[in-house]
Amino acid sequence: MPPQARPQLMALLQQFTVETDRYVDAVSARDALYRTDLNALGVMMGAARSGSTVTPGMLREALNLSSPATTALIDRLDHAGHVTRARSNVDRRRVHLEMTDKAVTTGRKLFAPLAEHINWALDGFSEEELALLAAMMGKVTEATIQARHTAGRSAATHPAE
Repeated sequence: MPPQARPQLMALLQQFTVETDRYVDAVSARDALYRTDLNALGVMMGAARSGSTVTPGMLREALNLSSPATTALIDRLDHAGHVTRARSNVDRRRVHLEMTDKAVTTGRKLFAPLAEHINWALDGFSEEELALLAAMMGKVTEATIQARHTAGRSAATHPAE
């Protein structure tokens, strides 16, 4: 790897993150959704892909929110018609959050243009190159998760003064 390749890749990943945030800001403003709303729907979509459902506690933990903020978020999404609350069949005290068809449609409307443009950008790569890029992005994502956990532990042991 050329000596400048790693810093260049780090700079491009940083720029990608910034541009992704800008995209989310643009579409969320257009559709009157908060970033946290979109993050919550993303968590729920990920859970649905893995065959699990999300509880308010899981959402609170995934988004690092307080209990009152989580309740306000769920109320907003429920009022907008994006989620419903359902009692667990196993434990009636437990609430499961379920995305509505409206949420899925809204998600597609918001992120289809981004996916389309990214797919165009990926068209010139071979299947082997795409597999390598997927492996790299998986490892970069996992490293980012680990860095977040480390930062969270550091913040807990060294509170702001």
